[in-house]
Amino acid sequence: MNYELVVDSRKGGVWLALLKDGKLIELHEEKEQSDFAVGDIYHGKVRKVVPSLNACFVDVGYEKDAFLHYLDLGPQYKSLNKFTQHTLQGKQNVADLLYFKTEEDIAKDGKITDVVSSSQHIMVQVAKEPISSKGPRLSAEVTLAGRYLVLVPFSNKVSISQKIKDPEERDRLRDIMKSIKPKNFGVIIRTVAKNKKIEQLDQDLKNLLDKWKKLHGNLINSKPPRRILGEINKASSLLRDLLNAEFTNIHVNDDALHEKMKLYVASIAPDREKIVKRYNGKLDIFEKFGINKQIKTLFGKKVPLPSGGYLIIEHTEAMHVVDVNSGNRKDAKGQESNALATNLEAAEELARVLQLRDMGGIVAVDFIDMHEKENNRALFDKMKTFMKPDRAKHNILPPSRFGVIEITRQRVRPETDIETSEKCPVCNGTGEITASILFADEIENNLTYLLEDKKMKKISLEVHPYIESHFKRGLISKQVQWFLKYKKWIRVTGVTNFHLLQYAFKNEKGKKIKI
Repeated sequence: MNYELVVDSRKGGVWLALLKDGKLIELHEEKEQSDFAVGDIYHGKVRKVVPSLNACFVDVGYEKDAFLHYLDLGPQYKSLNKFTQHTLQGKQNVADLLYFKTEEDIAKDGKITDVVSSSQHIMVQVAKEPISSKGPRLSAEVTLAGRYLVLVPFSNKVSISQKIKDPEERDRLRDIMKSIKPKNFGVIIRTVAKNKKIEQLDQDLKNLLDKWKKLHGNLINSKPPRRILGEINKASSLLRDLLNAEFTNIHVNDDALHEKMKLYVASIAPDREKIVKRYNGKLDIFEKFGINKQIKTLFGKKVPLPSGGYLIIEHTEAMHVVDVNSGNRKDAKGQESNALATNLEAAEELARVLQLRDMGGIVAVDFIDMHEKENNRALFDKMKTFMKPDRAKHNILPPSRFGVIEITRQRVRPETDIETSEKCPVCNGTGEITASILFADEIENNLTYLLEDKKMKKISLEVHPYIESHFKRGLISKQVQWFLKYKKWIRVTGVTNFHLLQYAFKNEKGKKIKI
């Protein structure tokens, strides 16, 4: 099992594609303005307390006030609030909590009006990014995530990931943390900390304490709304959470980003620095790794399955609905066997699509009806297995009597939605043809202009794959005719991301030529 991260730096932001054995499993867009990302910490001001919701609305600088529920305040809210107020008032001059007197925990079933008041200054962390017409969802239980540890201020508890099963290893990690963590700082030990040396854990802890010091420094003399600590960029957070021995390559098409990622990998895994590679190919990086084609395949309404079946995915305001169809698949063993095989294949692809599109909320999946109970049980078990690698919290219900499986999946970011349908490039969506049908002649005229009038020595042509096949078809293809005419070989490349009548000429350095 091999993981690769492909980083495409574009104008206005960065696209990140995570591949597992060549298959696209995650796609993220990081815009230049990346405020209100999950993990960002803000100095906000309470706008309104709503007792009926047991919640309040907080101004953190977004166009709509952010939402903070009582249950998201965290048990140590009084200690956090005391630290915040004392820092703003100049009474808390150091970030260290050694001599900080913590307050008692708030009641689990308490009222928001008991601990929060209107116009109060408050430190909060983004738990969910703004989605649709809603502002960010906040938490006052501030935590700082590192490579091996999560730092929890105002607590002394040491928690260990449940995925670490070995009792001896759990005891070893707990003893290490109790011996090196400072007073009034709790720690959550992540799964990747398993079998790590004390030096690595200690360094990660020091990095997190440095972050806490930076947060404290930014809070001094701060005026709301203000971001006082930003989460690391999406690429780095992916590496922080996923980088392991199965990670084989990281491909980056930008010099500055390449250096940053190289330094970051060196800081968290010094022996893995060489996997960060600068991509210098002439083809677009997403085209080179087949990502554009997978995006068009997996982000449409109809998602094909390898055997000939397909998924139909519909989105509504309340939920997502998925219908499984067998298409032209046939199984000699009968209808039940065919239905099981198609359903299992659909379950695996659906698990990938949910993670890839980051679909959250309720997902109702109408699988093909099966009459045998053991087949329905097998489908349910496989669905849970396929969903296990998904890092988002989720819950799966067994098939209903109608063969519908319901899935709930945590939604923390807006769903990744990419338009895969194309406006007709010939009529521009009007239904009336206004463009010339002599498309090949247009390309050849521009080719003549560049080679004979502009005297360019070496150029290449990028077109839609259908047009590419037209230019290369036959023994004396159009490409060969150009070679005989211009005495230069014109490299023709198909680009799946182009619409049918889109083309581009590039020079020998791979830069687009303006005509």
